[in-house]
Amino acid sequence: MTTATAPSPAAAPDRAPRVKSSTRGRVTVNAVMVAMILYFLLPFWWLLVAASKNNDALFSTAALWFHSPGSFFDNLQQLFTYNDGEYLRWMGNTAIYAGVSGLGATAVATLAGYAFAKYRFPGRNLLFSSLLGAIMVPATALAIPTYLLLSKVALTNTMWAVILPSLLNPFGVYLVRVYVQESLPDELLEAARVDGAGELRVLFNVALPTLKPALVTVLLFSMVGTWNNFFLPLVMLNNDKLFPLTVGLQSWYQGALIQSGANALFTLVIAGSLVAILPLIVAFLLLQRYWRGGLTVGSLK
Repeated sequence: MTTATAPSPAAAPDRAPRVKSSTRGRVTVNAVMVAMILYFLLPFWWLLVAASKNNDALFSTAALWFHSPGSFFDNLQQLFTYNDGEYLRWMGNTAIYAGVSGLGATAVATLAGYAFAKYRFPGRNLLFSSLLGAIMVPATALAIPTYLLLSKVALTNTMWAVILPSLLNPFGVYLVRVYVQESLPDELLEAARVDGAGELRVLFNVALPTLKPALVTVLLFSMVGTWNNFFLPLVMLNNDKLFPLTVGLQSWYQGALIQSGANALFTLVIAGSLVAILPLIVAFLLLQRYWRGGLTVGSLK
C-alpha cells in the first residue's frame, strides 16, 4: 500500500518568487501599454480641446484644457459656411478620391496578388521582385515624374490626376499574394475546377469570400493613404474646387499666416482637421469585424 508523499517544505518558497516576477512583468507591460495609449491619444485630445476655442483663446489659454466649449459649435458653423461651403466641397472631393482609389487599388491588388500566388507564368519571379523594389520607392519621389507623364495626356488638374496614380498599391499586391499563399489551399481551387467552375467563378465564388480580411485591410490602407495624401494633389492640382481636404486646409493655414491671424482661419483649420478624421474612425469601426473569425476553417476535411 502506497502513501502520498507530502510536498517538500522547500517548494513553497520557490513559487513565491515566480509569482512576484510574473506580477511585476504584467504590471510593467500594462504600464507600457497605458503610456503608449496616452502618447497616441494626446494629439487627438489636443485637437479636440483646440477645436472648442475661439481664435483669441487658442493662443492665450492652456493648450490641453478647454476654455470656452461653446465655441466648438460656432467653429463648426463657420467651418461649413465659410467661403460658400468650401470645406464641404473639399470633403466631397476627398471622399471621391479615397473611395474610387480605394476600391480600384483593392481590385488591382486582388487580381495581381492572386495571379502571383496561384499561377505560373514566365517572368513571374522577376515581376514580383520588381514589385518588392517598388515598395521601397517613396511616393514623393514619383510625384514629379507622374506629373510629367500625365501632363502629356492632358490629365493634370483633373480628378484623374489623383485617382490614377493611387490605383497602384505595391504593398497591397504583396499582402494579397502572401495571404493567398497561406490561407487558400490549392486543393480547394482544384475541387472547384473539378466540379466544372471556370477560373473567374473560382476567383469570385471560392477565393474572394476567403480573402475578405486581406481585401478589407488593403481597402483601408488604400483609402487612408489617399485620404491623407498631400503631396500628390498639391503637385497635380491648381484649381481650388478640386482640392482634397489636406491641400484645402493647408491653403487656409497659409492664408491665416499671411493675415497674421486677423481672420479666424486657425480655428477653422483645427476644426476642419478634427472633422476630417471622423470618417476614417467610422470606416475602421465598421470594417474591423471582417478581421475576425476563422478564415478557411472547414474548407478542407
